[in-house]
Amino acid sequence: MFRWFVLALIITSTSQAGVGDPQIATDHLWYPGELSYSTFERLFATQAAVYKRVTGRECVTDEDKAIAAWLWRNTHYFHAEEGVENLWGKGFKNDADSRSREYWTGLFSHGYGLCGTTHAQFVAEMEALLGHGRGRDLGCSGHNSFEVFLKGGAYGDGKWALLDSDQSCVVFDVDGKRLLGLKEIAPDWKKLTDRAFKPNRQHGWLICGLHPSDNQTYSEYRTAEYLAGYAGPPPSVHLRRGETFRRYLSPGLEDGKTFVFWGMNYNTEGIPGPERANTWVNQPEAMFKSKNGSGSKPGQARFANAVFTYRPDFDSGDYREGVISEDDTQVTFEFRSPYVIAATPANAKPWGIYDPGAKNGLIVRGESDCKVSVSVDRGTTWHDGGQLNESPDLTDHVKGHRQYWLRLHNGAKKLAASKLTITTVCEASAATMPRLKDGGSIVRFEATGKGLVSAGPTLPQATTHVVDGRFGSPAVTLGLATPRKETITGIYAAGHVRSSNPPDAKIKYQIEASFDDGISWKPIVKDWTINRQGDEPADFWSQSMCWGELTGVKAGTAVKVRFKNNGGKQYARAELHLTYKLPQQDATRVTFAYTDATGDHTADHTFTSAPGEGNWTVPTGQNTRTKWVEFGVAVK
Repeated sequence: MFRWFVLALIITSTSQAGVGDPQIATDHLWYPGELSYSTFERLFATQAAVYKRVTGRECVTDEDKAIAAWLWRNTHYFHAEEGVENLWGKGFKNDADSRSREYWTGLFSHGYGLCGTTHAQFVAEMEALLGHGRGRDLGCSGHNSFEVFLKGGAYGDGKWALLDSDQSCVVFDVDGKRLLGLKEIAPDWKKLTDRAFKPNRQHGWLICGLHPSDNQTYSEYRTAEYLAGYAGPPPSVHLRRGETFRRYLSPGLEDGKTFVFWGMNYNTEGIPGPERANTWVNQPEAMFKSKNGSGSKPGQARFANAVFTYRPDFDSGDYREGVISEDDTQVTFEFRSPYVIAATPANAKPWGIYDPGAKNGLIVRGESDCKVSVSVDRGTTWHDGGQLNESPDLTDHVKGHRQYWLRLHNGAKKLAASKLTITTVCEASAATMPRLKDGGSIVRFEATGKGLVSAGPTLPQATTHVVDGRFGSPAVTLGLATPRKETITGIYAAGHVRSSNPPDAKIKYQIEASFDDGISWKPIVKDWTINRQGDEPADFWSQSMCWGELTGVKAGTAVKVRFKNNGGKQYARAELHLTYKLPQQDATRVTFAYTDATGDHTADHTFTSAPGEGNWTVPTGQNTRTKWVEFGVAVK
């Protein structure tokens, strides 16, 4: 018997609506917003356009495409230490591999990471841009760098080339004809990575653009990490009626004093949270043909926030758009976001976010004396959240996660007068948020009408959905259904494999889906291998990721997905995500708050998602600064 849910879902006749996957982009030259880069296809088109505008070159060759991607990442991602997710169910402070390897989470929820983190994630982008196994995380002296496998022209059948966004560094050969790999750089690193050595060979890209002394890390060629990162589902949100989604581009939320984050507290210039002084983020126009590098400015880049505020309407029945279970004694809501739930730490320690007493990540308010419970493993275990009329702060239970279930221990009739409000505050990257430009700014809109449900990324969340095999073995199968019997439109799956050191390129990995309870199977990933090519260092990472997607499907409301290989390699962790189509789509109200030379302003517009719907122009003046942007469900 297929295991659909831990909880029994009570289906109602109420039509589901809301807004699935709303996105916008402005005409800002550098930071237009998510609609310009929320899929790899959109991202690569944006990167090519930026590359041509900056360099005058068309993005045609492998080298052009790689440098365009590197340029974009330099200007949208900075070096800082993000908070970990409790991937293994062992708590935040443990010795398990806790690096954020998922591409979209790193880019949209954080926008920053340490060298090994950003380069693991970058593997997924090169996989989509150039093909299988074309990027690798690379260990050198005190640093994790990155290489891309380029083909054609001076690269012939293929050569590894340094593409280090964390230190803003590419290195051309002495004649400026092609990029060099670390094996070629290391024996003569002092000369080849000296900014003063034949600077024209660099074609406008400064050696170690953040700081010249970073070059010493290229003195050693140590370790290759193949398939060190992966890509899950592209970032999207599903707004229910009564819900708003507001993104603040600067720390502090509405009052400017409430700092909620999920990373190291650098506490720079009195502002808590992650930041970076040496980065091209927020000064992208200065990177190409720079003579002296990015410079150092405290707070040059900081974290931002995404705030979800949900006021479900029990009188109309609209609340059922967010419900995954209810009866006369309880109503259980789901929350899932591409952004990690953040926290105001209880203390000013660098890693105070992990300590008990955190606040402001999840607050529940209402005028009812009913009990509240929360689960972060999809209903397997529950935490007591206290009484609703005491405005419980549940941050310590949900921080560092991307999803939770919230149970109110009263039926809908008793909750109708409760004035329930659920506020979830996440960390987000300001570099992926839409910004307005001077002199009027054009806004375009799109909403696909999709929702998303996830078994993972944490091991406890996935274990809840194991229907065959087990983790820690060479085969495991997950089963997952859409929350309210919506039709599946896409599947995204990833496995974290103990693939051994050195990895065996002959082993084949499979990910398969079944829509008929295991009678037949369709490949998501077929004969995946760890593609070893070109020169290699002496050591390797003993693990790897295997991931894939199956889109454009319209098949049923539940699926089984199995992970297996023919080499006996164990799956340490796996995750499964389903996209589904909302039966109905509401209009979306978009609001900007901004300042310009004439003062503070707000402007709003309602998009209906009708075919041929036009763009919206926000009447900005000079010296425009975007404060926040909000989406809300517009119901007539």
